[in-house]
Amino acid sequence: MEQKGILAVISGFSGAGKGTLVRAMLDAYPEQYALSVSATTRRPRQGEEHGREYFFVSKDDFEEMIAKEDLVEYACYVGNYYGTPKSYVEEQMKAGKDVILEIEIQGALKVKERFPDTLLVFVTPPSAAELERRLRGRGTETEEAIQNRLKRAAEEAEFMGHYDYLLVNDKLKVCVQEIHELIQAQHKRIRGSRDFIDKIKRELRRISDKY
Repeated sequence: MEQKGILAVISGFSGAGKGTLVRAMLDAYPEQYALSVSATTRRPRQGEEHGREYFFVSKDDFEEMIAKEDLVEYACYVGNYYGTPKSYVEEQMKAGKDVILEIEIQGALKVKERFPDTLLVFVTPPSAAELERRLRGRGTETEEAIQNRLKRAAEEAEFMGHYDYLLVNDKLKVCVQEIHELIQAQHKRIRGSRDFIDKIKRELRRISDKY
């Protein structure tokens, strides 16, 4: 049975450790997963590279991608566009890879609308105090930016119930194993096996017609 890849969306508060979690998953299971790199109009942070963390593009280029329908989803977050290029996602899933999208909530819910079989996972630190500690520990943003992200987190918390699973990112290795098991379990779901079901139904009808 050929297995089509699962589309898994990982979201969470800024500072929840989503990026660290995704990188750890790719390191642990390099043959199983493909990371869909998002396009964004925000400026790169120190150490980030074009094509690795994000495709860093201009606002004009991003809006051209919107016009051409080259994105699975897109949204505006804290004044910048973020979006998922469509071609890479489709190619990897067809090849049997499970594709991980690390995107914010607006985009995640749009993906779920277009692709109902998508698995939505929300990542959170164990407490609000820990979230603030992680944001301040970055040392890369102004006080105003940190306060804006905390306010945004309070708004985002209202949407946590729309996700399929909630993961508390306290111990990284444990969280990586949990999310891996969740994604792999999706391959056994009935609605994700329609092609196989149709195939075996046809084969059984052909056999039964002989008798």
